[in-house]
Amino acid sequence: YDIEPVRGEENQYIAYVAYPLDLFEEGSVTNLFTSIVGNVFGFKALRALRLEDLRIPPAYTKTFQGPPHGIQVERDKLNKYGRPLLGCTIKPKLGLSAKNYGRAVYECLRGGLDFTKDDENVNSQPFMRWRDRFLFVAEALFKSQAETGEIKGHYLNATAGTWEEMLKRAQCARELGAPIIMHDYLTGGFTANTSLAHYARDNGLLLHIHRAMHA
Repeated sequence: YDIEPVRGEENQYIAYVAYPLDLFEEGSVTNLFTSIVGNVFGFKALRALRLEDLRIPPAYTKTFQGPPHGIQVERDKLNKYGRPLLGCTIKPKLGLSAKNYGRAVYECLRGGLDFTKDDENVNSQPFMRWRDRFLFVAEALFKSQAETGEIKGHYLNATAGTWEEMLKRAQCARELGAPIIMHDYLTGGFTANTSLAHYARDNGLLLHIHRAMHA
């Protein structure tokens, strides 16, 4: 609806584009970005194109569920208030066996941390399959809780190559009594993340989103 030249630049313009709201499926990040940053960026008629800003009307944002839980629910689940929550990522993140990984989780939680966390590329590699990791981490959680009298947590990374596999891992985490799961949001995909957020909300799980590929 408006075009203005870029000051001090030749043949560069800022174009303001407005779309009717009905062109977008409600509650779909996938459809939103397919429309906004889709084929137009590959058109040969354009020498270069860059998205500078995006304004989404409240009427559309309200069609999204949003995070399954917030910080207050996290504090309620841990029964910890009035101070920051302290945690760390297990290092080395790759190469440990599931048993040694669980031992590291236990030592961190027993030493005073509230949370420990899988890193973004800890999924299900030959040296540590996801189910083994989940079981040893759950053992570490319960042991540290029994010894400290505090509720502890570990961010179990449920990211996988398919949504079906991710759901299987999230269900296992829930059955083990883990309070929180994790997802690599961008590499895992928008649709998978929305589905996982719905599952977490429906089943009382906290969901941590990792920004891998964001930079």
